[in-house]
Amino acid sequence: MKNGNTKKVRRLNEKTLLVTVDMGMIRHTGYCRCPNGMEVKPFDFANNRKGFEEFWFRVLQTQKSHNLQEIVVGFESTGAYAEPLLHFLRRKGIKLVQVNPLHTKRLKELQGNSPGKTDHKDPKVIADIIELGHALTVVIPEGTSAELRRLTSARERSMQRRTVLLNQLHVLIFILFPEFLQVLKNTGSKTSQYLLKHCPTPEGIIEKGVVALARILKTVSRGNMGNERAEALYKAAKETVGVKEGQKSIVFEITEIVFAIEATERFIATVEAEMKKYLKEIPYSLSILSIKGIGTITTAGLIGEIGDFGQFNTISEVMKQAGLDLYEISSGKHKGKKRISKRGRHLLRKILFFAAINTVRKGGMMHEHYQKYLQRGMLRMKALIAIARKLLRIIFAIVRDNSVFISDFSGTQYQLKEAA
Repeated sequence: MKNGNTKKVRRLNEKTLLVTVDMGMIRHTGYCRCPNGMEVKPFDFANNRKGFEEFWFRVLQTQKSHNLQEIVVGFESTGAYAEPLLHFLRRKGIKLVQVNPLHTKRLKELQGNSPGKTDHKDPKVIADIIELGHALTVVIPEGTSAELRRLTSARERSMQRRTVLLNQLHVLIFILFPEFLQVLKNTGSKTSQYLLKHCPTPEGIIEKGVVALARILKTVSRGNMGNERAEALYKAAKETVGVKEGQKSIVFEITEIVFAIEATERFIATVEAEMKKYLKEIPYSLSILSIKGIGTITTAGLIGEIGDFGQFNTISEVMKQAGLDLYEISSGKHKGKKRISKRGRHLLRKILFFAAINTVRKGGMMHEHYQKYLQRGMLRMKALIAIARKLLRIIFAIVRDNSVFISDFSGTQYQLKEAA
C-alpha cells in the first residue's frame, strides 16, 4: 500500500513499543519489540475483525507490562491486503510507518546470508529497518482525496482493460479481414466500432455497396470520411485474403469484444464525471487548474495520488512520493548519471509524464523549456521527465501559497498570484 509521503521517521525513543506486521491475504504475522531488546515472538492473526482485536489486545498487553507510552506500528509497503488493518489501526491514534520492500530484501540477505523468506522472519527485519531510521510516515487519504484516489485507480484499470480488448480485436480482424486495418487504422474509433458491429466481414461490406457505405461513413465520422474511404474499403473487401474457415465464430467474438469496449468506455466516462464532481469539493484544485495544459482529470488524479498537499513540508517529500527524486552512483573518478528513483507512486509519475507531454506541445507553457533541454543534447524522454519535475514544483508552490498560475505566454517567466 504505497499511500504515504516520504518523510523519514526519526529513531525511536526509550518509551516506544515497536510493532511490525508482515501482511498476507488470509493472515498477518505480528511482532513486538521493546526499547530494552525484549520481544514478543512473531505470532499469526487472522485478516478479519476478530484477528485484529486479538492483535491489538496483545499489543496493549505488551505496552502495559513494559510501561511504555507510545506505539509505532510498521509494515512493508504492500497492496490491498494491508488496507483493512491500516484503517483499523488509524482509529487507534497510533503512528503508522512503512518500509521499502527493497530495503527488507537486502537486509534479510545481509543478516542471514540467504535470500530466504519466511513470514516469521520478515517482521523482525522490518523492525530492524525502522530502528535504523529508514521508515517513512504513512498518510492515508480521507474524504474527497480518498474518493479521487479510488476513482483514479478505477479509471487506470479500465483504460488498461480497454487496451487489452483493442489488442484482441486487432488480432481477430487481421485473421478475418486484414485489409480493414489498412483502410481504418484506428480500431478504437467510433467509425471502426460501428462497422465491426454491423458488418464485420468482407462480405458484409460488399453487400452494403459503395454508396450506402459512403453514407454510413460520412454520418458516423461526422463528415471526416466519405466516398474515397468507402471506395477503398469496398475494394479491400473484394480483394481480401482473409480466412473463411471459422468465420462465424470469429464474428461472434468480435461482436462480444466491441460490446465490451463500449461498456468500458461508458464506465470510464462515468468515472470521469464522478472525478469532476469530487474535484469541486477541493478549493485548491482551482490553483492547479490555472496551469495551462492541466485539465480536470489530470488534477483529480494528482490530488488522488498525492492526497492532502498540506501533509508535505518540502518539495523533496513530494518528489519522493512520485518517485521523481534524483540519485546517482559515483565512485572515485567515476561520475554517475543522475536518474529518478522510481520508488514512489507509479501512477502519479504517469499522470505527471502525460501532463508534461501536454505542456511541451507547440504553444504550450513548457514548449521553450523543452526545446532548450533538447538543444543541450538531452534525450527526449529525460527532457520530458525534467518537465514533469518542474510541473510538480510549480503545482506544489501554488497550492502551498494558495495562488494561481500566470504565464507571460513567452514560456520564460512565471508569476504566482494570490487566489481570490
